[in-house]
Amino acid sequence: MKYVPDEGLVPAGDLIEFLHSFPQLKSIAEIDVFQFSNIPSPHMTPTQMFELSKLVDLRSIDYDGVVITHGTDTLEDSCYMLDLTLTTRKPIVYTAAMRAGSELGLDGPRNIIGAVRVACDNCAVDKGVLVVMNDEILAARDVVKTDTGRSHSFDSPDYGILGIIDSDRIIFYRQIVQSDKVWTNAIDLKVDLIVACAGMDGRYIETSIETNAKAIVIEAFGRGNLPPKMLPSIKNALEKKILVVIVSRAYTGRVLPEYGYIGGGKQLEQMGCILGGDLKGHKALIKLMTLFGKYDNPEVVSKFFINSVM
Repeated sequence: MKYVPDEGLVPAGDLIEFLHSFPQLKSIAEIDVFQFSNIPSPHMTPTQMFELSKLVDLRSIDYDGVVITHGTDTLEDSCYMLDLTLTTRKPIVYTAAMRAGSELGLDGPRNIIGAVRVACDNCAVDKGVLVVMNDEILAARDVVKTDTGRSHSFDSPDYGILGIIDSDRIIFYRQIVQSDKVWTNAIDLKVDLIVACAGMDGRYIETSIETNAKAIVIEAFGRGNLPPKMLPSIKNALEKKILVVIVSRAYTGRVLPEYGYIGGGKQLEQMGCILGGDLKGHKALIKLMTLFGKYDNPEVVSKFFINSVM
């Protein structure tokens, strides 16, 4: 991005030229640059993310690794889509910039250098899609954007970083234990995400039902609890064979069937809702899109989703 007077920050058109002329890159690896798109990241859609996944799978055959520069607003959605659907075992690394190219202390060039170094490292093979920001390496499944503007925004608050990019070498501190794969030729967009708030009723759920959603992800309170007024609509959705997945809107932690009162997680599970473990709402959404794209059967999708829950 660059700043334009009277417009604000807008996409810059010179990234490819910049990367080709970046001397530090030439000392690390032989680089080819390909532009998939040049749009603000809020304009990215799940369909475009899936198209990017197919492109990376195809082009990675001829390379040792791939670095993807991406806007920060939807980076965590996009990297998880690729983490689920890519078949390659080669290093695939996302990176970004929290500061525009016209700002002081811009972080983009350093992040790109770090990402290329990770993509060249043999230890990054078979680790799924990685995210490199601020000299840290994070897992696509766990990474979240924690702040709207600070350069140290991307983190994995539940599980921590995978490793670091130091001046002399790349260091991995831990392995990725939970790694889900959904190798599919299509995705299904008929999945909705609803965030619960105090006193909420079932209006949004009814809208999802009326618009033929195949699954509804609900970000509930705490361990996975909801206002009682939402329950009749949840029951209606379940009777129509619509999957209802309960995750937490809390920053960290898992949902569990602990509370037995009306709207509590235990009752929701007994009704037939799926408890989504520690997965965050927008990533549960992406995962269900890939599962329905592959199977198009709510019972099969439910089994695969439940079996992968942490």
